Amino acid sequence: MNLGQLMQGKARADTPGITIATPRAYELFGAVCFAGRRPRVFARLAALSGAETGDRVLDVGCGTGYLTRCMAARVGPKGAVTGVDASPPMLDYARRRSAGVLGAPCSYQEGIAEALGFPDASFDTVVTSLMLHHLPEELRPAALREMCRVLKPGGRLLVVEFRPPTNRLGRHLVHLGSAHAMAHHRVDLLGDFIRDAGFEVRGEGDVRPWLTYVQAVGPDAGRGEKP
Repeated sequence: MNLGQLMQGKARADTPGITIATPRAYELFGAVCFAGRRPRVFARLAALSGAETGDRVLDVGCGTGYLTRCMAARVGPKGAVTGVDASPPMLDYARRRSAGVLGAPCSYQEGIAEALGFPDASFDTVVTSLMLHHLPEELRPAALREMCRVLKPGGRLLVVEFRPPTNRLGRHLVHLGSAHAMAHHRVDLLGDFIRDAGFEVRGEGDVRPWLTYVQAVGPDAGRGEKP
């Protein structure tokens, strides 16, 4: 049994996706995995989202709220950031850590990625980091379609996932963290999944040491909405 399996929460009746129930262990794994570079890496992800001052932002699969808080700093006090996650312990931790954070107000809501509890066209920007590999492959398109639904016309999407590692250290961390889900997640198909969900892909790339990302915009981006 690896650390990822030890961190897993109880199965939910409304989704076959994997949840994490031990936020402190997850944060420790993140600190080790990024070797002290996590703040710089996630600040970079917030910038890649393209979110602007005053945006309403949704962080899908927010976990402990690390990227949520980075997005709050990005959009400032005139914006608002909402994190949604299927794990109550992770949300409780995120709420405690977000208290007093400078930037946009952060709120958190329990929910699942494939059935987001928000009206259509609610957000300017949607981000999701290191979440899709927790869903069975057949559910990932449904989650992406939900992200498209809750975005305003022409709104921005940033999807971030692990890259399967090629060196010994990376393979060891994958085995420690979540061997099957991370090692066999087809990140090369992310762009196609995102296009099929109704988005226009605008950029793809890597962020060292372990991440890959896709930037996209929702339908009707050419009608004068924010790019």
